[in-house]
Amino acid sequence: MRVSRAQAEENRETVINVASRLFRERGFDGIGLKDLMKGAGLTQGGFYKQFSSKEHLAALASSRAMESATRRWSTAAATSSDPLEAVMSFYLSMGHRGEMADGCPLVALGSDAVRQSDEVRHPFEEGVAAHFEVLDELMNEAKSSNPSAKAMTILSLMVGAVTLSRIMGDKSLAEGILDAAAEEVRRIAHREDVV
Repeated sequence: MRVSRAQAEENRETVINVASRLFRERGFDGIGLKDLMKGAGLTQGGFYKQFSSKEHLAALASSRAMESATRRWSTAAATSSDPLEAVMSFYLSMGHRGEMADGCPLVALGSDAVRQSDEVRHPFEEGVAAHFEVLDELMNEAKSSNPSAKAMTILSLMVGAVTLSRIMGDKSLAEGILDAAAEEVRRIAHREDVV
């Protein structure tokens, strides 16, 4: 049975969204096309009508994941009188630590993205730049063509802290890592000598 153009586009969006979640949960190489399509409720046969390769899908799914993460930061910031604290509250939390499929793609796929093609790495590069921009806005740092050292340090610290906390089986130690990172982010954000 032939699928309408609208249904084909809806199926494509479903596959991208499902791939975004499954790649974050299992890694780029941790899931095959058959299981990706099954997760989207579709058959593998339709894959190549929508995507040129798994790499093409990985690039689209990575872009979707990074856009979602940046939007999540902006949404959290908009709901608080202390936007940086609001972002830290959800990002450096045990809840976010446990969000393997819906959490930060930098944490879930960052080290994996390094080994991928330029097509797959590019959304991560854009996403990192977008996160730097959001952090600079949250700290009211002067606008320039480059991100501030504070933004670079804070993002690195936060991504690293969530990554390390996910490694730890001891939940109290994992929570300690997140709490220590939050304290350090507060300290860095208020320092005048880091620009």
